[in-house]
Amino acid sequence: MVNYRLFISSLLLSATAIVSGCQSDDATGGLDMQGGNLQQQGAQTAGQAEDVVRESELRAFCPPVSLREGTAYFTTYEKGGQDQPGSVIYQASITDVTRKCNYGTGSFGMTVAVAGRVVPGPKGNTGTITMPIRIVAVRGGEVVYSKLFQHQVAISDTAGATQFIFSDPNVMITGTPDRSIQLMVGFDEGPNGGR
Repeated sequence: MVNYRLFISSLLLSATAIVSGCQSDDATGGLDMQGGNLQQQGAQTAGQAEDVVRESELRAFCPPVSLREGTAYFTTYEKGGQDQPGSVIYQASITDVTRKCNYGTGSFGMTVAVAGRVVPGPKGNTGTITMPIRIVAVRGGEVVYSKLFQHQVAISDTAGATQFIFSDPNVMITGTPDRSIQLMVGFDEGPNGGR
């Protein structure tokens, strides 16, 4: 009588040996075990030296980004129906924010990204809507960057939410990044974006 468990186990072991034999000759998997420059190897692998993350960048501080209090939602009403739930055309909400820092000499830049969704209300319809998104950077109480964007989102269906992503790759702040810098994002409904 043939022991099927032993047969299947040996078959799986053989298949594993064959698959592992197809791997690179380099037993270290491309790691530099002789203490060479890992950064240089990464640049050669990626083919782009400017995309290499330097150790100084890993240790550098990148100011966090947060939602400005009271600015996570933006609601548009039908004319004459302000604050009436039955007159809502759409409500937009910011669900996530993030940032990436780029370090230079004497200044640093940031790319700030905002993700959210737009939910049609009872008076919602298809088309393009415009949302006022403001990005502000404050250092010790002084505004060092503030820009209002009129971000457009195409609404193709009024039965569900429409996702959106917005990013500003041009946030430039002079000096070095320090813990006194606060970065805030939110909808700005004030007159002429007055916040």
